[in-house]
Amino acid sequence: MCALIERTCAQAKRFASGLRAAGFEILNDVVINQVLVSFGSAEITREVIRRIQDDGTCWCGATEWRGRTAMRISVSSWTTTEADVDRSLAAMVRIAGECRA
Repeated sequence: MCALIERTCAQAKRFASGLRAAGFEILNDVVINQVLVSFGSAEITREVIRRIQDDGTCWCGATEWRGRTAMRISVSSWTTTEADVDRSLAAMVRIAGECRA
């Protein structure tokens, strides 16, 4: 159980690092398996979430945190691999880039 928790927390930090490096704002301190990211305005963030859900690479939902619209990434499956995180990150960055253009 400890290994599972440590792995999902590390994967959440991998998401946060990748999204931050791509220029997106991480709203929370990533200390467990949750990441809250803003892609800019509430409208753009909601559109990114919609397109990610339509894309099907991964699933992330919307949330409101401290008055801001954000996408919530929850890493909770024991089957999630680093390759899954990398593939999901690539889809998120691509889709967010398309929404900002």
